[in-house]
Amino acid sequence: MKKIFLSSLMLLSMMIVFTACEDDRDSNPTLVQPTSFTLNNPVNTKVDLLNSSAIPFTWSQPDYGGWPAAVDYQFELSPNNDWSTSVAEAKADETGATVPTYDVLKQIFASCSGEVSAEEIAKSLVKIMQWDETSVIPEELTVWFRVSASTPGAKTIYSNPVSLVVKPYFISTSEVYDIWYMVGNCIGSKEWSNEAGGIGLGLIPMYPAYDTDGSFVAGSMYVGYFPAGGQFKFVHVAGDWGEQLNFTNVVNPGAFLSDEDGDNHNIGIVEAGYYSILISPDGSIDIEKYEEAVNTYEMISMPGDYQEWAPENNPMAAVSTLNGLEYNHDWFVEETYAADAELKFAANGGWDVNWGGTTFPYGLGVAGGDNIKVPAGKYYVLFNDIMGTYTFIAVE
Repeated sequence: MKKIFLSSLMLLSMMIVFTACEDDRDSNPTLVQPTSFTLNNPVNTKVDLLNSSAIPFTWSQPDYGGWPAAVDYQFELSPNNDWSTSVAEAKADETGATVPTYDVLKQIFASCSGEVSAEEIAKSLVKIMQWDETSVIPEELTVWFRVSASTPGAKTIYSNPVSLVVKPYFISTSEVYDIWYMVGNCIGSKEWSNEAGGIGLGLIPMYPAYDTDGSFVAGSMYVGYFPAGGQFKFVHVAGDWGEQLNFTNVVNPGAFLSDEDGDNHNIGIVEAGYYSILISPDGSIDIEKYEEAVNTYEMISMPGDYQEWAPENNPMAAVSTLNGLEYNHDWFVEETYAADAELKFAANGGWDVNWGGTTFPYGLGVAGGDNIKVPAGKYYVLFNDIMGTYTFIAVE
């Protein structure tokens, strides 16, 4: 089974420390908010995406007032130079009425040059143009690129757009993240509580799965603590026992697991500890002991522009309380955003440890990553601090 915990390996302190004495206080640089920077025109003006591996780009360093800022750069592309609606925002509209105009590529660069994957460009075009296997793909297409620049303490800014003529092709972009909910005598804060409104209480959703390189893995995943004698199973629809997965779906039932409760086939935990669970699209369940080091946090919050980026405010509720708060790694809040918002997840009321992401309504949070862009609406929000994964579930 793949080890899928990029964020737990990447967590680094993000605190910026300023030191000065009275004699040189005036000479220390001050962070200045830039408004623009330059993306250079690419050397190649036409690219065959199918027969290319990557496209090189260069750009200038934004001027943060002489301050040596660590900047994350990320490409966006649009076939119409229209930056109004992202693929993630369109995906969040379950009616399918929202049409995307641009996409954010997942690669993040730390310097002022980089090679953008031709395959990722092709996938983004498929998402934006909503092509399928039967679509007529144009021989040539003009595509516009721009770069975002973000650093802690400053607002995200964007470069000028530049254009490139590409030869596109169809490539599958299917991502299978099918939410199953855990329920049992050791799940959440209520034993065996399967209620339609019980998400974040007696029901914990499986999170999206990612490989160690940050790539999406089909299926859904969970990492957490389970006590000896704990029993649980999975339901597909909150409040409905009709479709479920149990011990009969486990593909590697080692000695640390048992088939419990007769015909109900609950998954039983023989040995207490941390476990990783992966549910594949075919419904098979892979359960292994999780041997990596685990950090415990007293508080997880969601600072953002909707609350003036205050990490000490808007705490999430600890979900896994039946096993003791010292074993909790799942956090929940029901939040309504009156307008589009940007936010992150932060630990212990400060910025030393924080997670950001580039996708919505679910994704992989990485240490000090980009602001998560959330469309206006009401959501159940869940976050797992071991994996760094998050899920926004729209509330009707």
